[in-house]
Amino acid sequence: MRYANYMPTDSHHLARSVARLNRRLRQERQTDLTPTQLSVLGTIRVLGPSTPSAIAAYERVQPPSITRSLNCLVDEGLAIREPHPDDGRQVIISVSDKGEAVLAEERARRDQWLGHRLAELTTAERKILREATALLDRLAVS
Repeated sequence: MRYANYMPTDSHHLARSVARLNRRLRQERQTDLTPTQLSVLGTIRVLGPSTPSAIAAYERVQPPSITRSLNCLVDEGLAIREPHPDDGRQVIISVSDKGEAVLAEERARRDQWLGHRLAELTTAERKILREATALLDRLAVS
C-alpha cells in the first residue's frame, strides 16, 4: 500500500538498499545453515576461540539464542566446544576445519557473484562504493 504523502528519507533509501543487497547475497548461499548460524560461525572465526557470552555480545543477541546456534554448529561438526582452560564453568568455542571449509566456500561464492556485479560498474562508481564501505561499517557498529 502506498501512502499519499509518504516521502522516503535518506535513511529509508539506505535501509532498503542494504536490505535488498543482503537478500541478494543470501540467495547466493548454498549451505543448509540458517543466516544466523552462518553469521555466528563467521563471528567465531573473526573472534577466534571464544566463550558463548563473548560471541553473543559480538552478535548483539541474548545468550540463549547463541546457545541454540552453537549447539547446532557443534552437532554439525562446524564448531568445536572445549573446556575453558581457566574457568571450569565455561567453555570455549572455535571453528572446526569443516566449518572453515564451509565459510571459505560461501565466501568464494558470494565474492564471485559480487565481483561480477562490481565489474559492471564504472571506475568512479567502484571508488564511491569503496569509500562508502567505511561509512557503512561505522554505522553498523554504532
